[in-house]
Amino acid sequence: MDKKYTPVPCAFYDEFEVAAVKGQICEIVYLENDVEKIIKSKIINLQTKDKEEFVILENNQKIRLDFIQLFNGESPKNKKYC
Repeated sequence: MDKKYTPVPCAFYDEFEVAAVKGQICEIVYLENDVEKIIKSKIINLQTKDKEEFVILENNQKIRLDFIQLFNGESPKNKKYC
């Protein structure tokens, strides 16, 4: 059974949008099947599907936002995003 989506703070979401617009290469630490993975890539788009939000990377990989543990060294749990 899939984990229910937990929305990320709006200010954290904004960080993804800024990186996408600027074409920055980003470091994303995320969970995939409860295993921590790290990828460096550009974000080409953000997508909402079935009330879940995703980043889409330049290799067309989609990562659900609430699975992202760190984005460019910042945690969604950081006080500045709450």
